[in-house]
Amino acid sequence: MELVLPSPEATRALGERLAGLLRAGDLVLLHGGLGAGKTTLTQGIGAGLDVRGHVASPTFIIARTHRPRGGGPGLVHVDAYRLGSFDELEALDLDTSLEESVTVVEWGEGLAEVLSEDRLEIAIARPYGGMADASAGLVDDGARHVTLTAHGPRWDGVDLSVLRGDA
Repeated sequence: MELVLPSPEATRALGERLAGLLRAGDLVLLHGGLGAGKTTLTQGIGAGLDVRGHVASPTFIIARTHRPRGGGPGLVHVDAYRLGSFDELEALDLDTSLEESVTVVEWGEGLAEVLSEDRLEIAIARPYGGMADASAGLVDDGARHVTLTAHGPRWDGVDLSVLRGDA
């Protein structure tokens, strides 16, 4: 499924709608360049799951855990950008949290797919690499192009079209 999100607010709103489909044990892999909106989408997921703490990029600490306020799943937010191998990813011991929480991995392409055959991959593209170049007529209007791809039996029969909302 493909969506065009006109603003960061729309990206957060997509995350909140997505949280309504997510359950403990789900793995979400986010792909996209710097500034594409991966953390913004994860902030929306965190809001939709009603987790504790501010959802911020875990770039320098690699992984952040957000406990649920109520009875729903928590959120484990991972930034795999600085990880060089599966061994380094495995050292985070994500297997223990995969069953209890929703795990969102930024920059996990080519590395984190092995964590689960059941996963939702979301690619976020920011036109022109997010750079405005007025001299070339290229201006970033803030829109994001999002592609969602579901893998594994967990997602069989799940209607992702409910994520369209106002996007």
